[in-house]
Amino acid sequence: MNAVTITEKLHDCRDAFVSVLERLGAEDPKIVAVCNDSVGSSKLGGFKSKWPERLVNVGIAEQNMVGVGAGLANGGLLPFVCGASCFLTGRSLEQVKADIAYSNANVKLIGISSGMAYGELGPTHHSIEDFAWMRVLPNLPVIAPCDSIETAAAVEWAARYDGPVFLRLSRVGVPDLLPQGHVFEPGKANLLRDGDAVTLIANGTLTHRAMKAAAILATRGIEARVLNMATVRPIDVERIVLAARETGAILTAEEHSVYGGLGSAVAEVVVAEAPVPMKILGVPGIFAPTGSAEFLLDEFGMSPAAMATAAEELLVRKGGRA
Repeated sequence: MNAVTITEKLHDCRDAFVSVLERLGAEDPKIVAVCNDSVGSSKLGGFKSKWPERLVNVGIAEQNMVGVGAGLANGGLLPFVCGASCFLTGRSLEQVKADIAYSNANVKLIGISSGMAYGELGPTHHSIEDFAWMRVLPNLPVIAPCDSIETAAAVEWAARYDGPVFLRLSRVGVPDLLPQGHVFEPGKANLLRDGDAVTLIANGTLTHRAMKAAAILATRGIEARVLNMATVRPIDVERIVLAARETGAILTAEEHSVYGGLGSAVAEVVVAEAPVPMKILGVPGIFAPTGSAEFLLDEFGMSPAAMATAAEELLVRKGGRA
């Protein structure tokens, strides 16, 4: 297949989320929103203006927020529980486990400003552990869309899905990669660029960087495959195994710790089904410092150029060109 085109315009995925939420809310009065003093950062102002009685702001009380969401679901409503991902997951993990996942409650958890989007606020506001915390819980799909188009499609799917969902959204602008009308399928990766030398797997804010890294590699005569792995759980085992067997090396990149996230999920498949050289790019097991998300991603070796270099190093390990 031909590689997708990366547009220059950047989109805030929160805009796509609220656009779909308001449209669905107009069609279904059972849709409600719950937030933790985050009407502005969740961009729920329009929803609140249209249906003030359908928005519950619990204040800075994340455990309560998740419990309220579970209660609303038990009462037959369809709650979208929105909050900064670092607090929605970290502060409320027990409630997410017991009230949402264990109870299989029909609650949509929307972790906004994920990864290092709150960069200047430092380690307390970085959300680089949420994949690890969320993907270990049964019954809970974990999704990090790569662009505004996939975000909209994932919200559509989540609203129809009968069960809990964790949707991880950044506030950092990203270009659109997927075609208009894209239909989200949980557990299915998107092949954005084909190649046979090495596979780059990413999601969220890193997917477009992986595409740029593949373009750099192409100028060096190296054809890299790029997979957008939006769903961390359930993971696309078939695509991963195929990539391992056909390209012989896999590089993952994520706005998350190198422990427990996308790279770990991919490695679990690779080691069991098709062992090949792998490298996991992410935050290297430390508390990330302050700084913009763009700066921090570059600092931790996830600029497109650094990703291309890491892919070339994998080729040496698999016995290919240096």
